Amino acid sequence: MTDDALPDLRASDADRERVAGILRDAVAEGRLDMAEFEERLDATYQARTYGELVPITRDLPAAGVTVPAVSLSKDPATGAGWPGRIVGGEGSSTWAVAVMSGFQRKGHWTMPRRFTCLAFWGGGEIDLREANFADREVEINAIAIMGGVDVIVPPGVEVVVRGIGIMGGFDHREEGVPGEPGAPRVIVTGFAFWGGVGVQRKVTRAEKQRLKEERRREKLERRSNGEY
Repeated sequence: MTDDALPDLRASDADRERVAGILRDAVAEGRLDMAEFEERLDATYQARTYGELVPITRDLPAAGVTVPAVSLSKDPATGAGWPGRIVGGEGSSTWAVAVMSGFQRKGHWTMPRRFTCLAFWGGGEIDLREANFADREVEINAIAIMGGVDVIVPPGVEVVVRGIGIMGGFDHREEGVPGEPGAPRVIVTGFAFWGGVGVQRKVTRAEKQRLKEERRREKLERRSNGEY
C-alpha cells in the first residue's frame, strides 16, 4: 500500500482516542483554549479516515515529544494547586456596590483578604472558581437590602457563614464541607434585610467540559461494544 493511500484508510476508535488525548494535553498546557478544544474534539469524534484526523493535531506536539522549555519569572497558577493560587498582595478589587443595578467579580482575578459589597434593590455575583486569593483566609462582607448577593466557590474550599438576616437570610448549605489541604477558607459575613446572600459550590467550565468529554467517551465505548 502506498503512502498516498494512507489518508483514505478508515480510522478506529483507538485512533480517535489517541487524538483526543493529544487535545486534552494541549488544553491542559494552555496550547488550546476551550473553544478550540471543543471544536477540534467534535471534529475528532466525527472523523472517519486518517486524512480527517491528521490536520486536527498538525500544530500540536505528539504525546511523548519534548518541546523546548520556556523560563518564566513566576510559574502560572494553573496546575500549581492551591498553594499556587494563594498569591498575597492587595487583591484586584476590594469593594462593589449595586444600587438598582448589578455587579460581578468573576474569571481570573485576585480575591482580597476582605471584600465588602452592597446590593440595594440590585444584585451581585462573586465568583471564586477561577480566582487567586490574597491570603489563606479571606472574608466577604455582604450587605443585601431588598437585593441579593451570590457567592460561588469551587470544590475544595471551606466555607464559613456568619451573616445576620432580618426578614432575609444567609445560605448555610455549604458550611461543614471539609476543605482540601492547602485550600483557602472563605468567610461570608454581613447583613441581609429583605434580601439574601447565597452560597453555591460549582465546578469551572473547564471541569464541566472534561466531564462532558468523559461521558461522550463512555458512550462511544458502549456503542463500540454493542451495548446499544
